[in-house]
Amino acid sequence: MVEKHVWKAFDRDLEEIGRMILEMGGIVERQAWRCVESLSRHDSELAKGVLIDDDQVDQLQAEVERKSISTIALRQPVAGDLRELVGAMRIANDLERIGDLAKNIAKRVIAMDGEPPPAKLIRGIEHQNELVLGQLKAVLDAYARRSLSLAMAVWAADEEVDAICTSVFRELLTYMMEDPRNISFCIHLLFCAKNIERMGDHATNIAETIHYVVEGHPVADARPKGDTATGLAQSLQHH
Repeated sequence: MVEKHVWKAFDRDLEEIGRMILEMGGIVERQAWRCVESLSRHDSELAKGVLIDDDQVDQLQAEVERKSISTIALRQPVAGDLRELVGAMRIANDLERIGDLAKNIAKRVIAMDGEPPPAKLIRGIEHQNELVLGQLKAVLDAYARRSLSLAMAVWAADEEVDAICTSVFRELLTYMMEDPRNISFCIHLLFCAKNIERMGDHATNIAETIHYVVEGHPVADARPKGDTATGLAQSLQHH
């Protein structure tokens, strides 16, 4: 009877940690959408909301870590149960980093003054962000359902995100060369594009963690990666 009570308590701990992870995920999804939406609208107030959300994300990440460590110390889980807790800490860390990257973009929006740039300058960024938002939503669904197939679909899509980033870099360089008045804003957008690409990297990290939790070992294959640095260099040479 005592052992049954202990395992019920352990299950409650896991459920609470899982709930916090999904709560974090929801806030981070909102941050990732708002940061680019604020860029498109040139809306500093919307960008400030991303910064406010970041405090809650940081608090949840710290709470997931605290609860996971205390559960490991108290329950001394092994095998799959231990992987669940280690995985939760890894995922919370990646979600916190995605929130930080969204915050970086929001800070740039707040720092930029003047008239909104031509819409064509932002279309590539918007498309890139839509793709990463899709990755983030899918990987959170994969975590909620412990779906290995869904997690690996996100993992396989990482190369596409890198390719989009390279395309955005090339497009922004073209705009800079066509009209020097675009240079200042395009430099901001280059940093935004890189931040969005890194959000995709962290979503892929989460997919790899889900694989570890479900299968008990890391992904054996090398991560499919595009090379944005090479793409940028090729763009410069082309022009």
